[in-house]
Amino acid sequence: MMRREDVLMEALPYIQQFHGKTVVIKLGGHAMVDPVVLENAIRDVVLLRYVGIRVVLVHGGGPEISEKMKAMGKESVFVGGLRVTDQETLEIAQMVLVGKINRGIVSLIAKCGARGVGLSGSDGNLIIAKKMDPQKIVVGGVEKEVDLGHVGEIEWIDPELLNTLLDKDYIPVVAPIAIDRHGGGLNINADTAAGDIAIALKAYKIINMTDVDGVMDADRKHVFRKLTLDEAKAMQKSGAIGEGMIPKVGSVIRGVENGVAYAHIINGNIEHNLILELFTHDGVGTMLSLR
Repeated sequence: MMRREDVLMEALPYIQQFHGKTVVIKLGGHAMVDPVVLENAIRDVVLLRYVGIRVVLVHGGGPEISEKMKAMGKESVFVGGLRVTDQETLEIAQMVLVGKINRGIVSLIAKCGARGVGLSGSDGNLIIAKKMDPQKIVVGGVEKEVDLGHVGEIEWIDPELLNTLLDKDYIPVVAPIAIDRHGGGLNINADTAAGDIAIALKAYKIINMTDVDGVMDADRKHVFRKLTLDEAKAMQKSGAIGEGMIPKVGSVIRGVENGVAYAHIINGNIEHNLILELFTHDGVGTMLSLR
């Protein structure tokens, strides 16, 4: 077992390397419904801020949206990992993401000693999107198109507001609701939003905190600790990435392709995994880089 001082010394070069860098963290999975898991994650995020890392949080809320929909007698339907969103579902998503989860995270940041600012994509025209084209799926051997409804495909990220807040030592917290060019609301995938925000900010890292230990092999037994961009794309092409992981892996691949130096997928349910992934040599999840 490592001594505490050894742990701190192992962390030192990483703290020096990341100081002043921008890191986009996507919070999702069980953390969105378990207050203990969420508070532990936020404590780690605040620690990052205090060692000089510029942190932007993008959060999901899929499990809680599904729970709210069920309580209202609506069934959740997913296509390719994306939620089919009619008008009522959009209103539920906005209520849960912006009205509850976003405000709750900002309050936790304050409780842990830092300053958070809650945002959605409509604030400062942060995220402009267009309605996503119908998606092709195969049902019973027959290909068909499915209209996802009020689901957006990101056209533009304006990082000005985020950079202003980061320069003032705030932690921006972004809910994945965008607007279209007519001012209408669109539900967007939080993994995709985090990736595109990281690109727009020229972030050093993007970290996806989810419910799995990282990118796994086809048998779901082995976690790949490190993947190159080419290796990750080959897994994506071969179908080795499970449906729920499709947008997560896709967003980190897109980030690394477009200038983000490193991407990570980690299990956010385990206390201090964020710190262990960033500040230890071996890490705890999957790290993706260009080479």
